Amino acid sequence: MADQNVPPRRARDDRGWDGRQHPTADGYRDVPGATPYGYQTAHPYGGQSAPHGEYVHAGHPAPQPARGPQWVGPQGLGRQSFQQPAGTGLPNLDDNGDRGGDQVGRRRALVAIGGTAAVVAGGVALGMSPQVRGLFGGDEVRIAGDATGTTVTDGTAARPSGQQPSTVRTYTEQNESYMGSRAGAALKKNAPAGGRTFSGPAAAAAETPVTVKTVLAKDPIRHLASRATFGATPKVLADIKRMGIDGWLRAQLDPEKIAPSRAELKLADLPTLKLSTRQLRDQRDQLNERGAQPEREMVDATLARQIWSERQLFEVMVDFWNDFLHVAGDFDGGEVYRNSFDRDVIRKHALGSYPDMLVAANKHPALLLYLNQVDSSAKAVNENLARENLELYSVGVDGGYTEKDVRQAALLQTGRSVNDGEYVFRPDRHYLGKVKILGFSHPNNSADPKTADQVIDAYLTYIALHPSTAQYVARSLATRFVSDTPPKSLVDRLAKTYTINKGMVKPLLMTLFSSSEFWASVGQKVRRPMEYLVATYRTLGVSPEAAPGFKQGDSGRTAFAQGLRQIQDKLRELGHYPLGQPTPDGYPDVYVAWTSAGTMVNGWNEAGELVAGYRTQFTFTKPEKLVAKPPATAGAYVDALAQRLVHQKLSAKEKNLILGVAGVPATAKVDATFNGAITAVARAILASPQHHLR
Repeated sequence: MADQNVPPRRARDDRGWDGRQHPTADGYRDVPGATPYGYQTAHPYGGQSAPHGEYVHAGHPAPQPARGPQWVGPQGLGRQSFQQPAGTGLPNLDDNGDRGGDQVGRRRALVAIGGTAAVVAGGVALGMSPQVRGLFGGDEVRIAGDATGTTVTDGTAARPSGQQPSTVRTYTEQNESYMGSRAGAALKKNAPAGGRTFSGPAAAAAETPVTVKTVLAKDPIRHLASRATFGATPKVLADIKRMGIDGWLRAQLDPEKIAPSRAELKLADLPTLKLSTRQLRDQRDQLNERGAQPEREMVDATLARQIWSERQLFEVMVDFWNDFLHVAGDFDGGEVYRNSFDRDVIRKHALGSYPDMLVAANKHPALLLYLNQVDSSAKAVNENLARENLELYSVGVDGGYTEKDVRQAALLQTGRSVNDGEYVFRPDRHYLGKVKILGFSHPNNSADPKTADQVIDAYLTYIALHPSTAQYVARSLATRFVSDTPPKSLVDRLAKTYTINKGMVKPLLMTLFSSSEFWASVGQKVRRPMEYLVATYRTLGVSPEAAPGFKQGDSGRTAFAQGLRQIQDKLRELGHYPLGQPTPDGYPDVYVAWTSAGTMVNGWNEAGELVAGYRTQFTFTKPEKLVAKPPATAGAYVDALAQRLVHQKLSAKEKNLILGVAGVPATAKVDATFNGAITAVARAILASPQHHLR
């Protein structure tokens, strides 16, 4: 049975398009009004066609003729907003009101615990966002540690650049633009500044004091597990303690030697994963009839690996590169080519060489189709891929290139195309003539296709190793692993390592983990929606096998496949799922880009569903069995449950709020079900800053 809410596909030619473009003797001619993605008046990323191949976007003036093809900020691209509507998922948040005469309702207590968008790095509350205060009667509820006195945390404050992230022209400015808000300024004040490199990660962990304000335990093992995986689990913590920090990281950096998990073996339940590009093309009609969607099964598999794989650092880096060198999963043609891009470009090089990754990406049909390179010829140059190679995938918008460099690069890259589902170089479409891009120059005068193709590879390797690329990769990596406002000292050190090691990833990670800035940054990152949900599955110890009460139904898909699709659908609802950004910038990697009342509440509701074990496609530990031997008093039980779920105790104030959810004092006698409130109590702990922070 086909998934709901998925539009039917149009029939496509061998390149994954819908037949509006037709082959001719010297390339492809366009049907009037058509675009490469098969939409008559739409830009492939949501704009409208304008004369001369330019695009007009909602809320933006028509581009200048000399500018050529260009992108627009996320808000104008027809994508799902990061901020979900306030109130999403509210019906099952208030599962009861006052309990036993206690005047603290579960909903109010839960919000006080979670602090909503106020859960920011270091556990320093910036105050509840205005949207959430409105949901709870307008009363202001704060958690301890408000260091700013402000209540605006949803990114509405003016930014120094004068630009909102939704309208900023260049994608690479999005993190910086978000962090220009008052929330970003407060985060920067609490971030560690300066540091040094030690002989190894364990030495750095042992010698680095944590001085920032944070509610998280200043435990290096917990810190490493939170940053280098998709969520700490009792097993991961035990493995790091047993193997030592250095030993665990060495094992993680050699993922081929780590055995696949049970869930990874069950990926055979997703039949399109094992199909080649040619098989996906040849079997397109049959797959459509069965309702199989290869691009969605790839996302399902990604989520399964994030939740259950033992190769956690590898999966974290796969996610990092999928945002950095981003190709959307749902582009028109993604069902044929995106799985191969994931396997042969991102995963192949995730812990290898970034220059090799960039070269491979630029010869892959997915990227060539996604950014219209197949339409580019010496007579009609398309600048899309050339521009994004500079702006997004290498030196960055501030990397020193000019519009002339973009045009020169676009000329150089002509000839790269796709034929019969495979990469081809077409010398008849390639521009011949001297080119100069940044510091790279070449006569580019050879008609030999092999030589011409090698010149393009040489250019891509050059920009991949450019000093500006080293800085851009270093800053992005430090933002992912350390802080939304990473210290310049660390960025410069990482950039130097990148340059010395010619873009190799493992030395870069070793420098990161051997730096005091990493170990000093406890509590300086907040989980994005996908990270929060995946971490919830992990900490609850969800098993990939179906629960005893599961009923197959008539879908024809296994319980495992159905369960993964439910996770994906929930993340689509939250606006954050693997490969989900339709534009080539990837998702923002800073907290203030994601603050939203609806997203927060929806995540809490899903956590409640998981604690209760309602997703019968998987097997869940019953909430009353999360703690092997529950203490007999409420206060001690909360301590034990917090240690099990968030791997540390809560503060006295947070503990009292949790008890308020149950409506009992700390000294009250409780049974294993917390006198019937165990699900609500566990969910409240999962709404705490200790679970939101990583």
